[in-house]
Amino acid sequence: MGIDRTGVMDDSTLQYDLWVEEALRDVIRRALRFVETEGLPGDHHFYVTFLTGAEGVEIADFLRAEYADEMTIVLQHQFWGLDVGDDSFVVTLSFNGVSQTLRIPFAAVTAFADPAINFALQLKMPDATSRPGVEPATNAPQGAPQGGAPAQPAPSDQAEKEEKSGEVIALDAFRKK
Repeated sequence: MGIDRTGVMDDSTLQYDLWVEEALRDVIRRALRFVETEGLPGDHHFYVTFLTGAEGVEIADFLRAEYADEMTIVLQHQFWGLDVGDDSFVVTLSFNGVSQTLRIPFAAVTAFADPAINFALQLKMPDATSRPGVEPATNAPQGAPQGGAPAQPAPSDQAEKEEKSGEVIALDAFRKK
């Protein structure tokens, strides 16, 4: 941290908040890279929430029309072609029986959860604080079996389940006051 000409400490030199966000996005990148090479182990599955209008997001027009602000996808039973890069990932999902390829930059991700182990990350977005009324999307038809596995819960059930089982990691508890 530097001191400016007036003797006031310049806190812009050490941008901890940005570094923490980068580190959290790296956790997501690492989890997806693991799944890309090894597959999903056990009961692990991911909910990934992202801003549909963010720069670099590539989704079908009908999905963008339905989820103009934010969308949650589920990576569990039916996803293909997961390709994780440094700045984004590409995945093909089934929406009402139709395969769609999505490209999602990590900078657009606002939340990530793995309910199998009660793990969740909530990421800060400079212009996206809370978005009331935004419904999560799923890549599965409601109530449809997934490759012989149990049916995906409806979006409202997913949100309720995440609230009950997910744990959001907040770093404020570790900051000196």
